Amino acid sequence: MRTFRDEAGRGWDVVAGRESWGAIVAIFVPRTGSADVRQIVLDASNHVEATTELAQLDEPRLRDLLRESRPKNP
Repeated sequence: MRTFRDEAGRGWDVVAGRESWGAIVAIFVPRTGSADVRQIVLDASNHVEATTELAQLDEPRLRDLLRESRPKNP
């Protein structure tokens, strides 16, 4: 898991996950407040690769992914 702040200063956790159809996604969870949990498909072939990628991304790139993400369906 990785923690970062968006442009407004809100804290987010991001973790790699897997969708039911097998896609690897980044899941963004707000640390506080009422923002939606969000996700975006990653170009990773497995969970380890996705976790490594997320750990190495700088905060501007994480903010880009958050902006591009969509609300996660329950």
